[in-house]
Amino acid sequence: MTTAHRTELPENAGRPGLEVSRPGRPSVGRVFLAILWRDAFVTGKEFGLLLVQIALTPLFMLFIFAKVLGTLNYVRPEFGDLLLPGIAALAAFLTALQSVAYPLVMEFGVTREMEDRLLAPLPVHLVAVEKLLMATLRGLVASACIFPLGALVLGDAPWRAAGMPLLLLVLALGSWAGAAIGITVGTLVPPHRISIMFALIMAPLMFTGATQYPLVSLDDLRWFQVVSALNPLTYTSEGVRAALVPSIPHVQPWLCVLALTGYALAFTAAGIAAFRHRAQK
Repeated sequence: MTTAHRTELPENAGRPGLEVSRPGRPSVGRVFLAILWRDAFVTGKEFGLLLVQIALTPLFMLFIFAKVLGTLNYVRPEFGDLLLPGIAALAAFLTALQSVAYPLVMEFGVTREMEDRLLAPLPVHLVAVEKLLMATLRGLVASACIFPLGALVLGDAPWRAAGMPLLLLVLALGSWAGAAIGITVGTLVPPHRISIMFALIMAPLMFTGATQYPLVSLDDLRWFQVVSALNPLTYTSEGVRAALVPSIPHVQPWLCVLALTGYALAFTAAGIAAFRHRAQK
């Protein structure tokens, strides 16, 4: 006589209203924070390399234009107070732009690492937002590093506690705008043309961004004033000056905030749209 084999079922199996418990799918917020933490962790491990990338060009500009030319009496001693805020703005803006543009070009076109990220249980647009947020944070870190390093180069640095809220707001908006431009460029430009594109973008951004001069002082050079006024970096530089050295002529802070917000929103929308289009190819 054979014994019938029975399959063991959970106690609640077959009962109405009761289901077998299954491990839940992680929430979108949890996945987003996990990816953000992973990128932040990698950034922390590579902080030395990031610091070199951040500091090299801006500090050389600060050293040559303020320290060397000041020692030779080609510029006034107080030129450093005008230049350092512009260099901090430049570091925030360009670090955010480069931190997302170059990796996106590589991940979409060469290493194909973006395919792994897109497999995460996360909407495509949030993958782009995570990249945007991480690049913005890197821009803020870059600007924070410039102030003590600039003080070492110049001997001191302009500082005004009352301007801290405006300073943080302008640097955050400037980093966001730079990151949004980086996403747009990184998704629209093919890998074999990225070097040419950056050559066409970087120099005009750096030298028409009011990092070395106040925008309002260009009344006698109107065409260049108009060109500079079209550059989002200009409003970052002017906003940082308004926060730290308001005695130097500058664009009104509310206009800097308004312009940076407009640029950031416009390029964020364009960048996310381009990212989604590229991800669906």
